[in-house]
Amino acid sequence: MQFKQPEILYFLFALVVPILVHLFQLRRFKTAYFTNVRFLKDISTQTRKSSIIKKWLLLATRLLLLTCIIIAFAQPFFPALNAKQNQNETYIILDNSYSMQAKGKKGELLKRSVEELLVQLPENQVFSLITANDAFWNVTTKSIRKELQRLTYSAIPFEIDRALAQINTKTSAHKKNILLITDGLNLQSKALEKTAKNHQVVVVVPKAESNKNVAIDSVVVLGQSGDFYEIEVRISQVGDQTISVPVAIYNDNKIVAKTIVNLTTASKNIVFTLPKQPFHGCVRITDKALDYDNSLYFTLSQPKFIKVMSIGALAKSNFLSRIYTPNEFQYQNQELAKLDYHELENQDVLIINELQQLPEALQTSLKAFTNQGGTLIVIPAVEPNSQAAFNAFINQFGTFQLSPFQQTPQLITQIAFSHPLYKDAFEKSIRNFDYPKVTNGYDLQSAYPKLLSFANQQPFLVAVPTANASVYVFSAGLNTTNSNFQQSPLIVPTFYSMAALHQKTAQAYYTIGEADQVLVEAELGSEELLTIKNKSTQFIPIQQLQGRKIKLNCADYPAQAGNFEIYNRTEKIENISFNYTRSESDASATSLSLAQLEQADSIESVLDSWKSNANESELAKWFVLLALLFVLLEVFIQKFVS
Repeated sequence: MQFKQPEILYFLFALVVPILVHLFQLRRFKTAYFTNVRFLKDISTQTRKSSIIKKWLLLATRLLLLTCIIIAFAQPFFPALNAKQNQNETYIILDNSYSMQAKGKKGELLKRSVEELLVQLPENQVFSLITANDAFWNVTTKSIRKELQRLTYSAIPFEIDRALAQINTKTSAHKKNILLITDGLNLQSKALEKTAKNHQVVVVVPKAESNKNVAIDSVVVLGQSGDFYEIEVRISQVGDQTISVPVAIYNDNKIVAKTIVNLTTASKNIVFTLPKQPFHGCVRITDKALDYDNSLYFTLSQPKFIKVMSIGALAKSNFLSRIYTPNEFQYQNQELAKLDYHELENQDVLIINELQQLPEALQTSLKAFTNQGGTLIVIPAVEPNSQAAFNAFINQFGTFQLSPFQQTPQLITQIAFSHPLYKDAFEKSIRNFDYPKVTNGYDLQSAYPKLLSFANQQPFLVAVPTANASVYVFSAGLNTTNSNFQQSPLIVPTFYSMAALHQKTAQAYYTIGEADQVLVEAELGSEELLTIKNKSTQFIPIQQLQGRKIKLNCADYPAQAGNFEIYNRTEKIENISFNYTRSESDASATSLSLAQLEQADSIESVLDSWKSNANESELAKWFVLLALLFVLLEVFIQKFVS
């Protein structure tokens, strides 16, 4: 047995005091017997002997009582059986994703877990705490109590491997005790079982009372007609139930539409018609389960004129002016000899219309234009001597094999109706119509999607997706001498959609953690930066200048979903909305395999187990109990021993 406070044992010298008192009380006195009391002698002698025994018993009891109290204050203990375990470092991985917002018997799972940690962890025990979006290294509950009480849910999905990687960066000669607190929703881990082989890993899975939940999955802009937008709101539910859910749409906190949805299946789509005007609001539902997915913020910007420029002979470009009308487009045509290269970067769509020559400067400008998010449409010249230039140019955007010039008429008979270019152009797939034909063209071999094809399966129009925009390549010229495509019903939806789809970069909303390709039109000075903010928060995203556009990478910001504005200093550029990922909405989709890991029912049981294995066996409480026992024994002696 050892002592944490051995200096307290010096107080054992105080045991001399009751001994001296006892000896003082046992002093001998001479007794004089009077005649009238001699007959009591025998009784007095017997009583005196009993009194002496009682005092010796009381002395022994009091000495033992005082000894137990002194030893208890000295904090005796037996050394731990596993002394090395006592040196293990404690790490706590706490899942604070939004699925932990589910309610258990004692409240929200995350808040209850935090309360249990604050109660069960000794105030001065050193540990490290890792969450989805933060980490506290070598702290105590006393030092971070306020931070734990203010711990919020993370918009970033919880990743166990990310937390384990952070722990593994902390090198130590000792093993690690790792407590993982998670509901196991949407979690995958390759490193967890490997870590459990080298360290002590215990998993606590808080249980929700119910997995039922209703969520807003998405908002999609179906289209626009006249002065209205059509948007589709998708509502989903978890759990086999039939319920009525109120749905409301707000624009700048003013309600603009409201309905009640009767959910009888796993999901349901509701279509709303909204006025075609700037929209900066959200759609909300009323649900008593998870709160975070009851709102979805979105923005609908005022439609802007799409800037389209065709480069080529005016006589071959007249058909484009009839498609790109002034009510939606700003269209212009420039001939190559008079081309103003500075105007290229100000366009949204560029059309290379049957140029026999492609100067190096033009090719460089067009490549930069597509890198900055512009849409490029390439129509080749129907001249044999332009094949090499055309082939070299289109191979800058992808891999193509261009066959020698052919002079065999072909009919355009196949349409990719499922492609976004034609998805909304036709009510149904058309099989019998007046097929347009091409007299001269190229055999264009590529792995990219074919939007229009000849009867021999060779492509007439190919879409080449790039990082920021799209490149469309025709395999033949469209002039009236070479083709009757200009007179075909396909001409309008084809060219109109190629330009209109450029607006896809203006998304209705972005998901936090995935907004890395936000394109904004702005003119910035050399030292100016765009700021995204609302009434409660602001941040500066990573920014990259791409011509007249700025590409923003918001990384893991903002921390909370909502509607925001993009500012250049004090000038508002445009609105933007951010939402949480909906991957946490299905609380029944537990995917983490825990079969090979040690599990516990509560945080308390884990911490108590680690403490009993690692710490010494403390004996102070037993000496306190012995002291109480001797107090009771003294009372018994005083009362029943005569």
